[in-house]
Amino acid sequence: MSIFDFLKGEFIDVISWVDDTRDTMVWRFEREGHAIKYGAKLTVREGQAAVFIHEGQLADIFSPGLYMLETNNMPVLTTLQHWDHGFQSPFKSEVYFVNTTRFNDLKWGTKNPIMCRDAEFGPVRLRAYGTYSMRVTDPGKFMTEIVGTDGEFTADEISFQIRNIIVQEFSRVIAGSNVPVLDMAANTADLSKLVANAIAPTIANYGLELPEFYIENISLPEAVEKALDKRTSMGIVGDLNRYTQFSAAEAMTTAAGTPGSSMAAGLGAGMGMGMAAQMAQQGPWGGAPQAAPAYAPPPPPPPPVEKVWHIAENGATQGPYGRGHLGRMVTEGSFTRETLVWTPGQDGWKPAGEIAELAQLFTIAPPPPPPPPAS
Repeated sequence: MSIFDFLKGEFIDVISWVDDTRDTMVWRFEREGHAIKYGAKLTVREGQAAVFIHEGQLADIFSPGLYMLETNNMPVLTTLQHWDHGFQSPFKSEVYFVNTTRFNDLKWGTKNPIMCRDAEFGPVRLRAYGTYSMRVTDPGKFMTEIVGTDGEFTADEISFQIRNIIVQEFSRVIAGSNVPVLDMAANTADLSKLVANAIAPTIANYGLELPEFYIENISLPEAVEKALDKRTSMGIVGDLNRYTQFSAAEAMTTAAGTPGSSMAAGLGAGMGMGMAAQMAQQGPWGGAPQAAPAYAPPPPPPPPVEKVWHIAENGATQGPYGRGHLGRMVTEGSFTRETLVWTPGQDGWKPAGEIAELAQLFTIAPPPPPPPPAS
């Protein structure tokens, strides 16, 4: 190897960086054991910036373009080294490439609920999450404030700090926005702008900006959401008295359709009385309803729905039967304490004598009749 080849290998004359990752923000040009040749070519591609650090001090910053490293385009480094215009010797300096493109689809969210005061609900706790994008706007400030001497700095190393700033400013903006909780979903775009503007000064101190910031969802605690759902259901129902009457009519209709129910016998009379009362409130021949009296007593509560029972006998199921029907079967001797019964909600078949409701039938039943007299 000639002395010329040795000297040529000692000095780097082409400086560039091609990023093949998606999260690298800063990469240090590796030149250990080498010096940078005066007049070397520096290639800075679009979406990059090159930062020269000389003896621990921030020197020159290069935007996209092709440069010949000479004293006329390295003014800061020339001043630090006290170079004259005739300098042509190699020099040593650390070169950092900074990625200035956007880093998209970064996540943020509230780790703990945020306490807010709502005019309608009072104190409430809110959770929120969303996405944002980040970009380096001042490579020099970003290097001195955040990166330091890190040879390969990724977005994950700064995203945690950014999320803390976002949550802090989001909490402050939401607490002072006076936007009702029920209207926040319709105002997420405006709230996002308020939060982004509040974050901007702090982020700028790091040499960064957030070109996009989105609030995807603002939610209440699960218990509050359930209470809100009940309130919404009540609003859909409308007149609560009419809804109660409708529910009672539904319950009576269900009971009437149950075979063996004692309610079915009296249901026809009850419905007839109810229809007569309704017709009495209307004018003759179905005309307009007449004025109600000054005081109307509240309607009686609906009768309880009778429980019905099924009987297992000889491998077959019989019923359902009401309690009165079973009492007659006890008198006839076809229903005993050992008879297996089941009712909706019961865990499996059980002997009738083990069920308190049915055991009473056997205590009040008359004893078996005496045998007929001998002839």
